[in-house]
Order: sequence, then structure tokens, then C-alpha cells
Amino acid sequence: MAKQKVAMLTAGGLAPCLSSAVGGLIERYTDIAPDIELMAYRSGYHGLLLADRIEITPQMREKAGLLHRYGGSPIGNSRVKLTNAADCVKRGLVKEGENPLRVAAERLASDGVTILHTIGGDDTNTTAADLAAYLGANGYDLTVVGLPKTVDNDVVPIRQSLGAWTAAEYGAKFFDNVSNEQSAAPKTLIVHEVMGRHCGWLTAATARAYMQTVEKTEFVDGFMMNKDLKTIDGLYLPETAFDLQAEAERLRAVMAKTGYVTLFVSEGACMDAIVAEREAAGETVKRDAFGHVKLDTINVGNWFSKQFADLLGAQRAMVQKSGYYARSAPANIDDLRLIQGMVDLAVQSALDKVSGVTGHDEDHGGKLRTIEFPRIRGGKHFNTATPWFGDVMDAIGQSWKAAH
Repeated sequence: MAKQKVAMLTAGGLAPCLSSAVGGLIERYTDIAPDIELMAYRSGYHGLLLADRIEITPQMREKAGLLHRYGGSPIGNSRVKLTNAADCVKRGLVKEGENPLRVAAERLASDGVTILHTIGGDDTNTTAADLAAYLGANGYDLTVVGLPKTVDNDVVPIRQSLGAWTAAEYGAKFFDNVSNEQSAAPKTLIVHEVMGRHCGWLTAATARAYMQTVEKTEFVDGFMMNKDLKTIDGLYLPETAFDLQAEAERLRAVMAKTGYVTLFVSEGACMDAIVAEREAAGETVKRDAFGHVKLDTINVGNWFSKQFADLLGAQRAMVQKSGYYARSAPANIDDLRLIQGMVDLAVQSALDKVSGVTGHDEDHGGKLRTIEFPRIRGGKHFNTATPWFGDVMDAIGQSWKAAH
């Protein structure tokens, strides 16, 4: 049997699972195939193209369990699309005229890699699919097995992506402190912008986790610091229709009664309308190598704040974003359990030469399996028919309907 060599990389944005997934892969290979050499490419596909490697030493294997305690990625991330040659040339990752897929494939071959684990979202794993297809078409003997991470929880057909549960928990912790700003000045409007380009799952799940935290908190009767001050008054997702005038009328009554309004907004809510508005004004909207609008240049939270501040008569308006705080957290107990199951399957699939992405397949009754690369894609919408979402909206007191 040919000598096996495993490489791994993490890519895309951070999520609260990358460090643990890397640690889990190292631990699993050490347990069941200790003779297999392990390495990682620093900063994802960036390192693969530049031959920037991290060799996993025996000492690193021995302490790999510590990685479950950390956020971030111990091997670094980047956003690189191997099929976007022009962008790779611009960034100095390949030379003019070179095919990044070929450069990556030849690097893997020259490094003697037989198994590649990619840990990332839909972009990372669709890029891995492109690489796997190229390798297969050109006679390279390499197995590619991905693990799905994204705080958006928007990978088709995977029921739950790694890191999303933790991001919701930490987003709620973040806002538990921020919500106290309602006591700093009368007539304050706070907009909490949560990550989620096309999918509102994280915003809804963060709202739910925050509301559960408030419900468990004991307050002293008679003071301003109470459940009313800590409430959520509006929740806006890409999947729900938005009527500015109707919501302004509803929220004016809230402001008049309590003196403050709190909104949770997905960073993708009303994004198409905002982009169209900017482009109609002659502005060039920036996009990344994958063609996605750069959301930090759109500032959806600011847009909502500007729309509502005057309409509600707010004397103070602020936008707070929990994204970087939440996505950089270490995995919580629920994600650690999810990671372990997906890592174990990823290692077994790799050793069995089965390529794909591990996850609970919604098209196969939620079974944990290695899902075929061609079936992986991003942009899965949050199912607003999920019972707990209806409970959240009822508790807020906001009527709503699906956007489409």
C-alpha cells in the first residue's frame, strides 16, 4: 500500500469550530493511524499555492487536544478562489498565464499529499470540489474530504454547519452587555447587526438565545433595569418581508411607551435593495473574489438605523455588530459534539478514499454521511416555518410574512 500523507487547510471567514476541527483531525489520525504524516497549509489555499506549510510534529500531536479550547484558526485562513485566475495573479499567488488549479494540484503531488481535508463554508468546499474534479480529470490520486463551517448555517444540503450554535450563543452574550446602553440616554435606538448574508438563521438563533438569557435573569422590581429594557422590539431577516412605514408606526408606539427600541438585523436583510439604491446613485459596490458583495462596505445596520432614527424620534442611535466577537469564539459543548462526529467520519471517509463533505444530509433524512461535492452549495435560506422562530416573533410582538 502506498504511503499516506494528510494535509489540512481552513479557509473563508472564521467560525467557532476551526481550531477544534484541526485538533480533532490530528487526534483522530493519531488514534487510528499514528504512522500517517500530517501537515497543514498556512492560510488556506493561499498557503497551498505558495507552498507555505506547517509540519505537524509529535509534540504538536501530543498537545492537539488544547486546540479545542481556542477560537480562530491555528493554521490561518484566507479567501482564495482557485478558478479565479485573475485574482490569484493580482495577489501574487500564481504567475500570469498559470492555472491556479494546476498549481495547487502539482503542489499537492510534489508534497506527496494523498488526503486533503478542507475546513470551510460553501466557498471553501465548492473550491475543494473544483480542485477534486481537476485532480480526477488529470489523473492525480488524492482524496478530498471537507468539513462544513459557517456561522450562517447556510450550506445545502447540510442540516447544521459547524460553529453556528456557538456563534448564536456568543452573539447573545455580546448583546446582553450592549443592551444596557438603553439606560444611558432617553429615546435610544440600538441596532444589533448579526452576520448572515443570505440566511437569517444566525440572527434568529441569536435573538432566541438572548431572549432565553433575559428570561433567566433576576431583576429588582422598581428599577429601570428590567425585562422591558432588555427586550427585542424588531427582528429583520433576508427571508422576511420588510415594510418600513408599517414597522415605523409600530415602533413609534414602543418608543413612546418605553423610551427605547432594540432591533436585531441580519447583515443580509434588504441587501439587494440597498445595493440597487447605491448603484442607481452611481456608486460602484465592491465585491470579493467570489463575486459576493463586501458586506462591511454596505453597512446594513447603519441603513436600518438611518431609516428608523428620525421616524421614531430617537435622540440617540447606535449600531453594534457582534459578528467578529461571535465568530472568533471557541466551540461550545454542542458544537464540540457535532465536530467530533463529523471529524470521525471525515477521517474514515478519507482512509476509504471517499471524497465529499461530511454533514447531516437533509436529503437523506438527516443522516450523517459524506455528501457528494456536486451537491454542496451555499445560500440556503432559513426555514421560517421552524416552530421556534414563530415563538420568537410572537414574544417580540411583531407580525411578519415570508419575503418570497
